[in-house]
Amino acid sequence: MSTQSFTSAFQVVGMTCGHCVAAVTSEVSKLDGVTNVEVDLATGAVTVESEQPVDQSVFAAAIDEAGFAVAT
Repeated sequence: MSTQSFTSAFQVVGMTCGHCVAAVTSEVSKLDGVTNVEVDLATGAVTVESEQPVDQSVFAAAIDEAGFAVAT
């Protein structure tokens, strides 16, 4: 049986170091159904794989909890 995977991508502003990347990765990883998080410090790009679709506002709240913001 195959499982469907969903991918979301967005930009995060304000990250300046590896600790920032770890904070974002940690908060987003806590979300239900998230299976993988990749954060690129140089570009601010965040790519998330999940078992079900996740609303962008949920990601934005997790990023906010980490102390950063999703670029609009």
